[in-house]
Parts: sequence; structure tokens; C-alpha cells
Amino acid sequence: MSLFSDKKEKTGLRLPDAKHLVLSSSPHLSSSADEGRIMLYVIVSLLPAVAAGIWFFGAPALRVILYSLVFCIGAEALWCFLAGKPVWRTIGDCSAAVTGLLLALNLPPGVPFYVPLIGAVLAIWLGKQIYGGLGNNPFNPVLVGRVGLLIALPALMTTWSPARGMESAEYPQHAVFGMAEPSATVTHATPEAKECDLVTCATPLGVASTSVAAPGKYRFEKVDNSAMWKEYFIGRQGGCIGETCAPALLLGGILLVLFNLINWRVPLYFAGTVGVLTAIIHYFAPQMTPTPVFHLLTGGLLLGAIFMATDMVTSPISGTGCVIFAIGCGIITTVIRIWGNYPEGVSFSILFMNALVPLIDRWFVKRPFGYTRRRKEV
Repeated sequence: MSLFSDKKEKTGLRLPDAKHLVLSSSPHLSSSADEGRIMLYVIVSLLPAVAAGIWFFGAPALRVILYSLVFCIGAEALWCFLAGKPVWRTIGDCSAAVTGLLLALNLPPGVPFYVPLIGAVLAIWLGKQIYGGLGNNPFNPVLVGRVGLLIALPALMTTWSPARGMESAEYPQHAVFGMAEPSATVTHATPEAKECDLVTCATPLGVASTSVAAPGKYRFEKVDNSAMWKEYFIGRQGGCIGETCAPALLLGGILLVLFNLINWRVPLYFAGTVGVLTAIIHYFAPQMTPTPVFHLLTGGLLLGAIFMATDMVTSPISGTGCVIFAIGCGIITTVIRIWGNYPEGVSFSILFMNALVPLIDRWFVKRPFGYTRRRKEV
């Protein structure tokens, strides 16, 4: 059967038959990639951070990751069932699995099972499905869950475990981060229980926020020095499961760029803004904030800049918009870290800038192809 209509051929016009025309909205570019394939690429990019988290925090971190995965997939399935949506088709795009992995990487290791359960409900229901599902959410679902947990369960969300190697003789951090000595025991209510159930520690940002300036000494010398920088870079520091190991996060970021899933401007300008601002403030007031190297290697800056702020649904679509978005995230993060009551500001900064994305897209949207400015009538 010919694609073209015989009537059109008789008139000399080679127009396609109306039966073969497809009416659709823009964009009209086609690609072999779909939601499932994109999410699988994201999961592959997250695997280095997942592996590093399990290595540094052990079985407790693995349990939290598994809990978060199961609860996020279950929360999505339950919502789809109650809302009358196709359950298997929605779960099959793997977006709930990505949310589960990212939520786990944003949680402290060893939290009880109900923490990822509550976080999964907040992330999937409140952060995603209530707006219509994947692609319609204005805020990053993972950060909605994390911030909700910070507000509801602040004690559990700020209880940190030391990473593997922090108790070693080569890197003793007991006096700096408040860890118990390896040989220490904790006496419980029963005299038979003498062993330590859990060793906790402070994070570098937590120690820096509570440091007191000694006369004639650098206020942050215990946590901000070249020896500590090396350990922070490797991943020997307290923190969330997926935020401590810089090489794993950077490798994941490189994979995301190679897969063409993120705009490289967002992590670069986000981290760069924090580095530049903290460098300027540290230069003029060294007792106010640590060095920029400390800020770049501690906390959730790399995790947030690479995997959170780059979410294609909640970040701007234009290059200039991404730069403005990332700079705003960096400014808010720096302000919260230095002058806020909370030592970390990455999650709050990204959520705040998510709310401004529609305005940023409106201000910096590219001119449509073929558009010409209409001349003013005289």
C-alpha cells in the first residue's frame, strides 16, 4: 500500500495520506531511550557510592539500603493500586528503585527500619505521586523525604556511625569526633551486658560548628588540615551512607555525564560557588569558617550536587538556567553552613531552588526555532 494518496498524486502534490499522519505535541525528536533505560543508567552510576557506603559502614548500611529499596517500591505499588493506575507498568520504569537508593544514601547507617519506611512514604507519596507521578513533581522526592525525616526524627537523623578505618592506629579520631576507644565498653542496665552495642561519632561539619576559638590558634585546626583532607577524600568520616567517599561520587558523576543524563554545569557551579564563597570568607575571617577544601570534602555537597540538584525533572532546561540554579544552591548552602543553626544546608538549598525552577525557565528559556520578533507598528 502506498504511503501517499492517489488523489494527491493526480494533482501533482506529494502529500501523505491522512491515515498515516500522527498528531502529537512537541517535542517531536525521537530517541531510543525511555524512562526505564534512563533509570537503569542512573542506578549504574549510583553503584560506586552504594558499594563505598557498604564498605565503610558494613551490614547496617546494607540493611538500610535494602529497606529503602523495598519500601519505596512498595509505596509506589500501593499508591498505584489505590489510584487505579497500572502497577507493574509504573514500577517497571525503575524510578521507585532510584528513589529508594538515593533515599538510603541520604540516611545515617544503622537507623531503625521505620526510618526508611517513613522516608519512602514521604518521598513517593508526598514528593512524587501527589503531583501526578514521574515528571510532574516540582521538588526532588528524595529530599522531600529526607527533610521530612529531619523534622520528624531529628535525633535519629543526626546519629552517626564511624566509618571503617576511623578507629585505626594510623588515623585515631577518638578525641576529635567523640568516639569511644576501641577497647571501651558500655555498661547497660544488666551487669551481664558489657559490650558496646553501637559506637557513634560526630561529623566533621558538626565538630566545626561547635568548635571554640582558642587564643592565638586556628579554631578548626583539629578537623581542617591536610591529614584530615586525605581521610575525608577517601571516605573515613562520619556521615550519611552515600556522602562520605568522594572518588565513588565523582565516578558516578562522570558516568552520568557520559550517559548524557545530567547537565555538567550544575555540579560544577554548585560546588564551585561553595568553594569560592568559603575561600573568600576564610581569607578575610579564618575563624569564621574552615577552608574551601574542607567544605568540598565533607557533608553532602558532592552527593547533592551530582545526584540531587541534577534531577532532570526539578532542574532548569537551559544551560544558563542551570548555572543560575547551581549558583543559587551554592549560595544558600554556604549561608546555612556558616551562619545557620544547622551544620548542613545542601538539602534545603536544592529544595528552595526547585521552587524557583519555573521562574528560571521562564526567564532563560531559549528562543524557539524559527521565531522572529514582531516589528512594532509605527
